[in-house]
Amino acid sequence: MVMPREKGRKVVASNRKARHDYAILDTFEAGLKLTGTEVKSLRLGRASLVDAFAQERDGELYLHAMHIPEYTQGTWTNHEPRRTRKLLLNRLEINRLTHKLAESGLTLVPLSIYFKDGWAKVELGLARGKRDYDKRQDLAKRDANREINRELGRRSKGIG
Repeated sequence: MVMPREKGRKVVASNRKARHDYAILDTFEAGLKLTGTEVKSLRLGRASLVDAFAQERDGELYLHAMHIPEYTQGTWTNHEPRRTRKLLLNRLEINRLTHKLAESGLTLVPLSIYFKDGWAKVELGLARGKRDYDKRQDLAKRDANREINRELGRRSKGIG
């Protein structure tokens, strides 16, 4: 019996810390070369993108330090949790990314991992590291916007 493919986008894990630590300049979607037990573990919603990064090697892009825990029902065929995984992009995208990565201060960080129409995908962000004062400015801006929205909500309800 052939199972129907699931439609839509089901997020497995997202890297919220990356958006705090980096200024995201551009985003890309890439496929992942995974083993069977890795896919099964991802379908259970188990993955961590903390400290993960992508790097170019021999004309290919690889994802390092992404943690996918071992599948609980896996046997001797189970995978290594923090192994290096190949990213699946077309040659034009790889060339464009490697040229941009050659610039100083740019890095490629995974923002989220998800299933799109049954296929495991990772959203990559071309990023530049933020300084501490940039992070403080972002926090102050977010707090100010929250206060403004709160006050506007009060006024629209006739409370304030």
